[in-house]
Amino acid sequence: AYKKRSSADDWLYYQLIRKVAQLISPKAENYTRYTLYKWFLLSASGYDVLLTSAGNKLLFYVRSDDNIYNIPTRVQNGRQYICLNYHDVRPIDFEKEKSDLVLSSQGGNDKLFSYRITQLPDFQKESYVSKDIRFNYNETEYSFKVKVNPQVQMIFANYPTVDYASFLNIPLSKESYNSLIPLLRKNVKGLNIKNGVDYLMRFTRYAFMYEADVENFGEEKRLSPEQTLIYEHSDCEDRVALFFYLVREIYDLPMIVLTYPNHVTIAIKFDKPVGNFIVYNGVKYSIC
Repeated sequence: AYKKRSSADDWLYYQLIRKVAQLISPKAENYTRYTLYKWFLLSASGYDVLLTSAGNKLLFYVRSDDNIYNIPTRVQNGRQYICLNYHDVRPIDFEKEKSDLVLSSQGGNDKLFSYRITQLPDFQKESYVSKDIRFNYNETEYSFKVKVNPQVQMIFANYPTVDYASFLNIPLSKESYNSLIPLLRKNVKGLNIKNGVDYLMRFTRYAFMYEADVENFGEEKRLSPEQTLIYEHSDCEDRVALFFYLVREIYDLPMIVLTYPNHVTIAIKFDKPVGNFIVYNGVKYSIC
């Protein structure tokens, strides 16, 4: 009923299931029982889920056709399953520790799990905190008091590395959106589109300290736009996600993602190309 009423995406629905399982059977008391509850609740919700064992570790998988890059997958009967509890069982050597099937979904479940997030929950207003964000543009200092919600960090704590189509379309929560987007729209109102995009680009570059994910988190981690606003440090992928979101919301210009071996950036289609550009499908995109 909650999922239907709120149109909750699968990942957010799974966070609800995790909380319910934790309340019924705390993880610290009995991890196997806690995992069985999660398996049962997802299975009863129609998802195609598996439990396997590798040594003394219980692995929990859900069927998904998404491209996921930093957690293990398992192919069963030609179908891809992604490990939902890898953060609990790692490190594990899947070459040495072969896993055996313990339980599969009951009743021929065929619902696929998607990691795409199209909306964040409607958090209570009192759960937000105010964060000061400053940067300089054309020798003028701009200051923002942006509302961010620490619960977003919890939602994305174990969120895997997804493809750019999913990653770049994660939105801001409603309160964060309303505290930032109208101000940015006001500040770029008197600028032409090129200079307005330049303003947004410099905001995403200079309003936040740079730090590589390995130094910041100990591993590769892509931050959603709201996470980038929350954390003090971010890298090029995180800024690209925020920049992509801001340009889409304020100007709705066609964009493409450019990936390099150790970098990622955005190129935008203007009426006339600006500086360096790349041709994609016959269209000129200016590299930002």
